[in-house]
Amino acid sequence: MNALRSRRIALTLTALAVVAVPSAAVAGDAHRDNTQSAKHAIQGGKARNVILLIGDGMGDSEITIARNYQVGADGRLAMDKLPLTGAYTTYAVHKDRPTIPDYVTDSAASGTGWATGHKTYNGAISVTPDGKPKPTILEKAKAAGFRTGNVTTAELEDATPAVLVSHVVSRDCKGPDAMATCAVNDKVNGGAGSIAEQLVETKADVTLGGGKAYFDQKVKAGKYSGLTVLQQAQVNGYQIVTDTTGLAGLPANPKGPVLGAFAPNNMDLEWVGPKPTRTGTPATRCAVNTARNAAQPHLVDMAGKALQILDRQTRDSRKGFFLQIEGASIDKQDHAANPCGQIGETVAFDAAVKKALDYQKSHPDTLVVVTADHGHTSQIVEAATLGYTATLTTNEGGELTISYATADITGSQQHTGTEVRIAAGGPQASNVLGVTNQTDLNYTMRRALGVS
Repeated sequence: MNALRSRRIALTLTALAVVAVPSAAVAGDAHRDNTQSAKHAIQGGKARNVILLIGDGMGDSEITIARNYQVGADGRLAMDKLPLTGAYTTYAVHKDRPTIPDYVTDSAASGTGWATGHKTYNGAISVTPDGKPKPTILEKAKAAGFRTGNVTTAELEDATPAVLVSHVVSRDCKGPDAMATCAVNDKVNGGAGSIAEQLVETKADVTLGGGKAYFDQKVKAGKYSGLTVLQQAQVNGYQIVTDTTGLAGLPANPKGPVLGAFAPNNMDLEWVGPKPTRTGTPATRCAVNTARNAAQPHLVDMAGKALQILDRQTRDSRKGFFLQIEGASIDKQDHAANPCGQIGETVAFDAAVKKALDYQKSHPDTLVVVTADHGHTSQIVEAATLGYTATLTTNEGGELTISYATADITGSQQHTGTEVRIAAGGPQASNVLGVTNQTDLNYTMRRALGVS
């Protein structure tokens, strides 16, 4: 009798649940039973390759803004199609009180978290609060015999790419001429040198991005004193490329490591559009940035070339590769309260995500992780707010109003301390489920590659 009653209750609840689902919720693939695909996605074991894609400053709000604009509210970006999704916390710690959380992280502290598995203070690059260097996932992978890559649209000396290949007490110490806040790391004091110098010495197999201005600075001490950092790289067998033609012309299996430096500083934006105002803007469309330097490759081009090289170099090897790809200026244009700049960089980043997922289809032993380093300030709102707003016309004809309210328009918008999305597919991907810590990602990737 009790069993029959329980079955009736279950059937009633099921019927109510079906009735309660609004029609909009069953659009697209939402009506499918995803049980089997979820079970299939939960797999342990080892990965031959790990591809980590970082959308800098790409919180859920930034993802939603780009989705609404580009593919519509019911559409899905490539990054939305990863099978397993969770969230992770992003806080840093205080330098002088390392047991106390600093609830709003910068890119240096957050990157140090996934790169090394250790929390640190804002501004630190892969050192603990006491200044001690900790080995990174790229360094560990390289030491274990994996090929490695590091791709970004920022300066290669910027925080997110830097955390993989260098150890300095301040993210500002990008080149030999910029060591004022890193005396302990300065080569003239017996240290390991600036971020640019350490990057060259780490010898990732493929390194692509901006920041050539720092590679053009001269080394001040040691074996390479008097040479520019770029010359130091050439002496050490690097193939140097500086434009789209050079990148496209690289062989699939180059001799020696590749260093592509395609801009003096950060690479140019993909899109431009209206600047927010106190009273809002008329609804408008974003435009392609016609001032973008045609000699600079797009992120998807750099990601594709890195994958081509690393795949070819590991084809006959038991071990594969570790590759980090960053869409850096999502964050930078969020700081600048530039909605079209921000969306254009997110869409370009999503193209790189698709490139990685296409690679994974033919290489299922690849772990792909897509996440951010921290949240940011842009919000979708109903109408003009007390901050600054701009309204865009989306691809589906809707009006999308975006607000920036953490600083005056002449200042820099702030990071936020929110947890951010982390999504994954492939071996060990189930470790992103639930709410984890940014440092947990380091252990997930190490477990996947089998490196200690």
